[in-house]
Amino acid sequence: MVGRTTEQYIQAGVAALHLEDQVVTKRCGHLLNKEIVDENTFLSRIRAAVNARAQSHGDIVIIARSDALQSLGFEVAVSRLKAAVAVGADVAFLEGFSTIEEGRRVCRELAPTPVLLNMVPGGVTPQISVREAEELGFKLIIFPGFALTPIYSAVLAAAKELRSTGDYKVLEGGNPKEIFNLCGLREAMAFDLGAGGNLYSKGV
Repeated sequence: MVGRTTEQYIQAGVAALHLEDQVVTKRCGHLLNKEIVDENTFLSRIRAAVNARAQSHGDIVIIARSDALQSLGFEVAVSRLKAAVAVGADVAFLEGFSTIEEGRRVCRELAPTPVLLNMVPGGVTPQISVREAEELGFKLIIFPGFALTPIYSAVLAAAKELRSTGDYKVLEGGNPKEIFNLCGLREAMAFDLGAGGNLYSKGV
């Protein structure tokens, strides 16, 4: 499955993928009591991706992720990442570290391999800016939930206001046409026109 996924990602032009050491029915890396597979299973996933990349002569970055820190400790998690790099992973990713020093240490111990930082708002990892991450030694940083918290907060506030007052304040820039344009309305109109259609001939 890992090999087929890697090949199809390459065909689709995907730039990189994470492969981790959780069981298939995984949970968020910032939750507790994650189930971890044995090291051989983890490394077989990395090898499968490396082999599929070589066989397809494609180009994709393989990111080895370990969630073993909370249950097996720092040394074991870093050892797993080193082993993954040794069999062909390009980037290391220690998920769920809880101190700045652990972040600094994982970068130091895995150098010169690039290390990725997963910056989850409100997660177990301290809030780290791009500049701070660079100073710690990280080469990549992702913000997978940067829009989630603001959206959640805004929707919650609007729902509470609507429930308590029967109305809510409409925010600037929230009219339907602007939202549809953001989602590709202009491109859809141009496509229809180019195909000889008249769906939007009278405008919207």
